[in-house]
Amino acid sequence: MPPPPPGVPPARFAYLGPEGTFTEQALRSLPAATKAELQPCATVTIALDAVRSGEADGAVVPIESSVEGSVPVTLDELATGDPLMITREMTVPIAFSLLARPGVQSDEVRRVATHPHAAAQTRRWLALHLPHAEVVHTSSTAQAAFMLTRPDATWDAAISAPLAAEHYRLAVLAEGIGDTYDAITRFVLVSRPGVPGPATGRDKTSLVAFMRDDHPGALLEILEQLTMRGVNLTRIESRPTGASLGNYCFSIDCEGHVEDARMGEALTGLRRVCADVRFLGSYERHDGIAPTIRPGTSDREFDDAAAWLARLRGGH
Repeated sequence: MPPPPPGVPPARFAYLGPEGTFTEQALRSLPAATKAELQPCATVTIALDAVRSGEADGAVVPIESSVEGSVPVTLDELATGDPLMITREMTVPIAFSLLARPGVQSDEVRRVATHPHAAAQTRRWLALHLPHAEVVHTSSTAQAAFMLTRPDATWDAAISAPLAAEHYRLAVLAEGIGDTYDAITRFVLVSRPGVPGPATGRDKTSLVAFMRDDHPGALLEILEQLTMRGVNLTRIESRPTGASLGNYCFSIDCEGHVEDARMGEALTGLRRVCADVRFLGSYERHDGIAPTIRPGTSDREFDDAAAWLARLRGGH
């Protein structure tokens, strides 16, 4: 992204902080972040609300881990409140380091702090190398590292991103301590609603479908709107709406762009059978994989079918 013209303030991006998180690493991978103001936020909710209020032009938040699955707070925040739109996704390989104040040795570590997801991904390593250490959960891996810089820290080491060692000038006691060596986390760039970027042929669409009522086949009705039009799902999860016990919505990622005929037809079908549908955006996939288009579901075939129906109705 080129520098803003004279007199125009730089773009502002919020992200799940503090400094040194994997989320910051994901944000810094965006060309637009080079000349932007970066605003670390204590929670996903605060980061997204900064976009809603106009305090930030966009926010980067984690949405899915290859080890621990989806991030519930992100799914719920996107499903409720003032609408937001996903405009881009990116992934970051997750490699953890064990950090401590300079001078602290591994055999002095009695308490280790980190985010619950990081604790789950380093459980075996901790059991093998620090079997007597107590694990303390924090709001983020970087928060665990940051607190080591304070005199009132109640733990001896933190499991965090390598970036945190640079930010907080901490010693690295061990690197690459994850139990899974190919773990990745998916992050999304979220902005206020607008027109999605153009279709690339390698796109993903995210949405939230709200059931009209709880009845046999309710989920099947939702799935049929997508599958019968050749739209492949890459993720679907149920989330409680908070309205009442048993009242759920479905957070869905699927292949295709809102400009694709099959996706457009699927969305109109969902609109008919659901109490509500929240469109969360169409954006290029991080892996650049193009979907397989089943026979009968290409744009040309949808256009041919619409033209055929028009001839029937018009009598020519």
